[in-house]
Amino acid sequence: MNLSPRPPGCLTLKELQARFDEGTIDTVLVGFTDLYGRLAGKRFDAGFFLEEVADHGTHSCDYLLTVDMEMEPVSGYEFANWERGYGDVHLVPDLTTLRHAAWLDRTAVVLCNVVDDSTGDGVPQAPRVMLGGQLETAAALGFQPQAASELEYYLFRTTYRDAAAAGYHGLPAGGWYLEDYQLLHGSRDEDIHGSARRHLAASGIPVENTKGEWGLGQHELNIRYAPMLEMADRHVLLKQCLKETADAAGAAVTFMAKFDAEQAGSSCHVHISLWKDGANAFAGNESLGPSSAARPFAGSWAGSCTVSPS
Repeated sequence: MNLSPRPPGCLTLKELQARFDEGTIDTVLVGFTDLYGRLAGKRFDAGFFLEEVADHGTHSCDYLLTVDMEMEPVSGYEFANWERGYGDVHLVPDLTTLRHAAWLDRTAVVLCNVVDDSTGDGVPQAPRVMLGGQLETAAALGFQPQAASELEYYLFRTTYRDAAAAGYHGLPAGGWYLEDYQLLHGSRDEDIHGSARRHLAASGIPVENTKGEWGLGQHELNIRYAPMLEMADRHVLLKQCLKETADAAGAAVTFMAKFDAEQAGSSCHVHISLWKDGANAFAGNESLGPSSAARPFAGSWAGSCTVSPS
């Protein structure tokens, strides 16, 4: 695997301490991914994070893994519900994810595993824990999954608050004609996309490119492939960075699959390969066609469509 060394912007605790001492970082976002891919958590004083949270973690309410998009608790969860009472889960920072959040002022961010205090086990409903379990299964078979997510989204020249006040109707699109691959129109939105590329690169998330897409105001941002858990973390932070960068500029973005029946949908293509002994196991080992490892992998993905909700 020809992966880059630790990207600039990733931090060790020692480096965070140095930045805290010099006053360039004073806040640490401690977060986890909810069921909708949103980042939830707390903002900590960097000094308190270094003294307490880095070693001992923190807590959040378990209801956050049972809510709908509007943050209302959904009934039917055995894990956490009104009948048994909502409690807390333990957020354990994965310090390999500690990095500068360059799009925010004097801020770092670290992602957490969600742990059940009573057992010490990961909470299986938490997306990062769920993915970790799948990666352990792959590792037991001798594979190391690599991935890259290819995210499409729409840019609107209005604020999130104004969009909500308008009932999300009649929002001014970032573009007025189909700009797929058109560099001229892309230049008009560089205040958002250029800023996001630079912020991500400075936050330890290597960027490949941005480009215009088919829809009016639709764009795509691609970041470099990585081991799958690292890619999932980058994916969450990419969305957070884009939303907050747009928000700071008085604009808004949405990653909804289909925000308007008359407009192109936004895809999230997930590119996956399995590696074994430092080599891509999908590389062809026959004169024609996919490798012996690729066939069952592709077949299992195709078969999952028959059992997934439509």
